[in-house]
Amino acid sequence: MTHDLSDRPADRRAGFARWLEGRDCSECWKAARDSDTESKEAWLAAKRVEEQQAAREWAEQFDMPALEGPEKALAWGERSRHQLVTAAYSALVSEGAWDEADWAVLEDRIRTVARAGWWIDQRDAEGSDLPELLDAAASGDIGTENPFR
Repeated sequence: MTHDLSDRPADRRAGFARWLEGRDCSECWKAARDSDTESKEAWLAAKRVEEQQAAREWAEQFDMPALEGPEKALAWGERSRHQLVTAAYSALVSEGAWDEADWAVLEDRIRTVARAGWWIDQRDAEGSDLPELLDAAASGDIGTENPFR
């Protein structure tokens, strides 16, 4: 791309020309950005498909109930449940002091939460927090810390 440098003072043209030399033109920059965005989106879509398949296989293997909720939330809820429960198993059994009998009790409690939204809401929780989260879900206490509510 050519640039008209006539509107620049003479003592600033050479420096600006050097600066332009090291940059892509606007069209090239936009094309690179768009292709980068497309490749990231393609990678993310492939990753989601892979995660969804793993979540479905896991749910079938461990007899987890189908989740309930809006159609748009079901897949996300399945992935969130799978990720949290596998993180909990790792933290509590593999790396922690729980044995398989303790885990079996927790696994039965996991099956009682079938609302996809609940699992989505817990997606950032630590795996070791799952027993406490399930206690709160089972108690039905949906209170808030907000004193004005």
